[in-house]
Amino acid sequence: MWTSRSSGANLISTSLILKKIRGSRHAVRAFNRSVVLSKASGSAIMSSELDIRNYFEFAKELILKAGEIFKCGFEGEKIVETKGHEWDLVTDYDKKIEDILVKSLKEKFPDHEFIGEETTASVKNAPVLTDKPTWLIDPIDGTINYINTNPNTCISVALAVCKKIVVGIIYNPITSELYTAIKGHGAFLNDKPIKTSHNTELRKSLIELELFSLRIPSKNRDIRWGRFEALLNASQGVRFLGSAALALAYVARGAIDCFQMDHLQPWDVAAGVLIICEAGGTVIDTKDEEYNVMKPKTIAAANETLAVEIKQLITDTDLRIMRKRLTRT
Repeated sequence: MWTSRSSGANLISTSLILKKIRGSRHAVRAFNRSVVLSKASGSAIMSSELDIRNYFEFAKELILKAGEIFKCGFEGEKIVETKGHEWDLVTDYDKKIEDILVKSLKEKFPDHEFIGEETTASVKNAPVLTDKPTWLIDPIDGTINYINTNPNTCISVALAVCKKIVVGIIYNPITSELYTAIKGHGAFLNDKPIKTSHNTELRKSLIELELFSLRIPSKNRDIRWGRFEALLNASQGVRFLGSAALALAYVARGAIDCFQMDHLQPWDVAAGVLIICEAGGTVIDTKDEEYNVMKPKTIAAANETLAVEIKQLITDTDLRIMRKRLTRT
């Protein structure tokens, strides 16, 4: 709410304020960026930049505290269960950490909504992102790594407002690496600015893939193998971290040039996508569609030039394999 200082008027309009701000074009853009406005459930939801900064600071401190529990489980005893496949695992620490994050955020911000990996797994319906401030939480990304004390594992938390990701936090408590971003304010690793690599050539690129998707029963397994072979042959090399969130963070810091994977969930990518974009990178859909964090088919690259080249290679490879299928029939 804006309050007038003159002539007893209690309120002045946004348009009048904007007219009075000097350097109008720059100031109007700054003002527009400072407010995210949406209508949901019959009422207006407003989150100013100050609100978003407060959300970020609270979540960051909470995630750092959750990291202590994360570390206890990393070296200690864990209860491990399967979620449908022998390679789709969950530990008691996944549940503990998500419960702590959701409970604390809900107490602090009771009007916010939540989409978490473990809470979503307990319901049949696919999660829906609304205009309300919504936290997307992966308590342990890279659970198999975590179980086997492989340090490529992390906590990933993002905040969406009006269906746009405005906060991204990825924390690896084992290596003490904290990746953060607020929309419009850059990306950071342990409070130091980070940027994606300057490489624009696929043949000089280091690519991150997650081959566990090859284990998912599907008639498209030949396409997945084809993409892997094509990217391996066209690039400097391919790596497999076992954590999509960390892979995205590595693209943001310039340690990897591109990450590609279609079979992901929103909590896997939400934080990393924002961090990459704030670090100067590009995230696009594998197909000719607008990128949708709720149904992510992800090419996350250091820059647009590289992203487009990789997308074209994938398109050509998919087409070649589908033609090969026809010759078999």
